[in-house]
Amino acid sequence: MQKNQLDLFPQKPKKKRLVYLDYAAATPVDPRVIRAMAPYWKSNFANPSALYSLGVKNHEALLEARKKIAHILFTQPDSVIFTSGGTEANNLAIFGLMKNEFGLAEIKKNHIITTTIEHHSVLKPIQELEKQGAEVAYIPVNKSGEISVADIVAAIKPNTKLISIMYANNEIGSINPIAEIGRAILKYRQKNTPRPLDFAQGSGQATQFPYFHVDACQATGTLDLHIERLHVDLMTINGSKIYGPKGTGILFVRRGVPLQPIMLGGDQENGLRSGTENVPGIIGLARSLELTRIDFEKENKRQKKLRDYFWREINKKIPDIFLNGSELHGARLINNLNVQFSGLEAETLILYLDAYGIMAATGSACTTQTNQASHVLLACGLTTDETKSSLRFTIGKYTTKTDINYVLKFLPKIVSAIRAMVKNK
Repeated sequence: MQKNQLDLFPQKPKKKRLVYLDYAAATPVDPRVIRAMAPYWKSNFANPSALYSLGVKNHEALLEARKKIAHILFTQPDSVIFTSGGTEANNLAIFGLMKNEFGLAEIKKNHIITTTIEHHSVLKPIQELEKQGAEVAYIPVNKSGEISVADIVAAIKPNTKLISIMYANNEIGSINPIAEIGRAILKYRQKNTPRPLDFAQGSGQATQFPYFHVDACQATGTLDLHIERLHVDLMTINGSKIYGPKGTGILFVRRGVPLQPIMLGGDQENGLRSGTENVPGIIGLARSLELTRIDFEKENKRQKKLRDYFWREINKKIPDIFLNGSELHGARLINNLNVQFSGLEAETLILYLDAYGIMAATGSACTTQTNQASHVLLACGLTTDETKSSLRFTIGKYTTKTDINYVLKFLPKIVSAIRAMVKNK
């Protein structure tokens, strides 16, 4: 880079402030979570399946963590299955359901409904089933990344066995009407359950189809998780998104849902997830989920106010920018901004921001290695160039107004400098 090009950029501060604005990718572990986990790293290290007292003590700790989570979700403890994270939970929900009830040889007879903006840990398992012969309906979204309940209902067929819809999108923060979708599925089941006379004649069979799976990884910290209000059969939660330990997750499995394991071993987790339980991780996960419910409304209001302030200010200071996704006061996560900066590549902007201590993302952290355009933004109608000029900022409970003001001090000048460099090429 030539010296005169460097002069376009703002002078770096003597003391660089680290401002993390990628909470949708990962969150720092809350100190209270670390304290809850601490005894299980060294003192209480025993295998919870062991018969001696230390093992029994850890088994009881797992039971208590399961009860705590079940209470938060308004469900039964045996419906809580611990996994290694959101990806495993999503795979278990999709492959575990299709493998059990229908068998791989029967895949061609089955129909699945999902959307075009799901996380890859949902899309790729479903695409794999599609390769094996399953029929899949990919429900499109509007330009704001929102789905229509009517479109989902219209897509249901007699052989639809699974509907998998994310609660909130990880890239643009759009929130789906999960409770409304759940009620519509219940109505479909009720309408298609045979009459009592059919049962008496042996021709009736109560339908539980389609089963409803929800990826709630991005929604867990800010939205309602009441299982009965959402009417879900399977729901995924990820500890690393809620200030808990990485490598921890939950799959809620409603009683009666026919699920089979996708890996075999010691039959832990009701036979659905073999392997020695990650006791410290599970304890930390339960504590982090518990903490998300404390000051829930107060923290949501604080983050939303901070997010709105950030958008107002960059909208004033930077020309030719556009908000991707729903309006700020619409169906959107309160901590999410996905901004299109015309005339530059977002990856370049990320690198320059990082030099000033500011951390943001182009989208899902799971796809940064592929250099592909965001499938979410493409589904919303953006061009490939527009997707590659889009940057995601997500704030969290440790983000302050001082942090945002620090970003506002440098972001407009950095954007202006990059645009000038591109123009002068």
